[in-house]
Amino acid sequence: RAMCSGRLQTALLGAGYFVYLLVGAAVFQALERTAEKQEKRAAAQMKEAFLQNFTQLTVAEMEQFMENLIEAIQNGVYPVGNQSQFEESNWDFSNSFFFAGTVVSTIGYGTLHPKTAGGQIFCVFFALFGIPLNIVFLHRVGKMLSLLCKKLGKFLYEKGMRKKKITFLTLLFFLVTGILVFLCLPSVFFQITEGWSYSEGIYFAFITLSTIGFGDYVVGKQSDRKYFSYYRVLVAIWILFGLAWIALLFNL
Repeated sequence: RAMCSGRLQTALLGAGYFVYLLVGAAVFQALERTAEKQEKRAAAQMKEAFLQNFTQLTVAEMEQFMENLIEAIQNGVYPVGNQSQFEESNWDFSNSFFFAGTVVSTIGYGTLHPKTAGGQIFCVFFALFGIPLNIVFLHRVGKMLSLLCKKLGKFLYEKGMRKKKITFLTLLFFLVTGILVFLCLPSVFFQITEGWSYSEGIYFAFITLSTIGFGDYVVGKQSDRKYFSYYRVLVAIWILFGLAWIALLFNL
């Protein structure tokens, strides 16, 4: 009965956690998408004006253009390609969900961030409650996985293995399995999807799951590549379970 109750609590916590991320993603999308469209239109007009008059620009005007271009890029607007690419939003639901996941996990790449006052205020409260919720969720998942460790240890103990050896083999099993599932295999996926080298995929996976989050490599940001729908949602889910694996290692 206690085990069933624990599983029910875990299921409810997991459901609540994902609902929290979904609601956060929807709110971020609603608050930021309109402002982003205006920024993209301004960037498109700036690019068009530059292409029409670049041979007549003064040094001061050229420097002003460069400052505006840098500011646009820092805000996540990349004025490259045709007009249709300008219409693609950084705040579609997939990207918004990914952003919500990086907020509560404290990765914070910095390549996507709220720019409206409403979005920034909401982000403060979303993180204020989301980060503790994330810690509780990861702790619960890590605890569930540690039960698997105990079952494995019990099985080996019944086979006559010594406790010290069991502890070492259990830790080694979950360490190697986790490295394969959360680092090695995803890196192949990133290599195919993003066009990175395998070493770059490993680097991105480690920097992400360690929550360092430099932001020099971020998924789904290359304008010359077509990504499948909800690609970043899947990456966000990988991050959450990867963090749970790391929590398990700390428990062990």
